[in-house]
Amino acid sequence: QVQLVESGGGLVQAGGSLRLSCAASRIIFSSTMAWYRQAPGKQRDFVVRVTSGRTTYYADSVKGRFIISRDNAKNTVYLQMNSLKPEDTAVYYCNPNPTLAYWGQGTQVAVSS
Repeated sequence: QVQLVESGGGLVQAGGSLRLSCAASRIIFSSTMAWYRQAPGKQRDFVVRVTSGRTTYYADSVKGRFIISRDNAKNTVYLQMNSLKPEDTAVYYCNPNPTLAYWGQGTQVAVSS
């Protein structure tokens, strides 16, 4: 069964932190997993990816503030988000990289100023 379940979102003040989790079914927990986000009225954008060897690549907008990690035994990828800004407000999704046609429901992150 193909499944991606994101969790951990919420409402936080600017400067705060959140930790997102994404549980993936084994069949799609890929060698490279990534987080993406979609702000209201905008396209879905790449945020960060991590390879099976734990090499990471961050979008410039989150570099130095977000940290991606993975637990291969649990088929789970995490996103620690620090120093959050209002412009980080979006629905956050995880997916392999390159992406599948299937997407989970995402988790909403709202950052108030």
